Amino acid sequence: MDISALFNTDSQLFSWVILPLLIFLARISDQTIGTMRLIFLSKGQKFLAPFLGFFEVIIWLLAVGQIMKHLDNVLAYVAYGGGFAMGNYIGMVIEEKLSIGNVLIRIIPKKDTKELINYLRENDFGVTSVNAEGSKGKVDIVFTIIKRKDIAHVVSIINTFNPNAFYTIEDVKAINEGIFKHTRKATIFDNFSFKLKKNK
Repeated sequence: MDISALFNTDSQLFSWVILPLLIFLARISDQTIGTMRLIFLSKGQKFLAPFLGFFEVIIWLLAVGQIMKHLDNVLAYVAYGGGFAMGNYIGMVIEEKLSIGNVLIRIIPKKDTKELINYLRENDFGVTSVNAEGSKGKVDIVFTIIKRKDIAHVVSIINTFNPNAFYTIEDVKAINEGIFKHTRKATIFDNFSFKLKKNK
């Protein structure tokens, strides 16, 4: 496809504005799709990833085709690089907003874990705790696998019951069985009840 056939290629407007803008937008599109494809691939979405890959490579070919036809246009190169960078960023933002998949949170609190564990279990989070030996003595390690969209909520719970606790968050590719919090819409009463728990 030769987009130059749709415009007056002899005009300065096309060479220095329209063409770089089209290349920039095409590169944003294909790189955003590419970033999403890699994320889905890492999460085991083996059917969605190839589907996105088809559109990614088609758009990329169109963008590269225009670059090859206008090798003397410096702005085309700038637009190509800028679109690549912006596409990466937009892809990561979209993935963050979608909050796809599950994560493992590993917590090593600095004080008693009983209240933290009880609160998580009362709120339908699956929790496993084990005794371990740390550099400063015996510690409890608490594990919970949650939906990515629940990360901020669970971290706030950890910070409430065990401030300055050491914790790590890792992606989980696949799970089987387990206990997971039922998804429901939050209400104003959730924040109120959580504040009451904090003040106890």
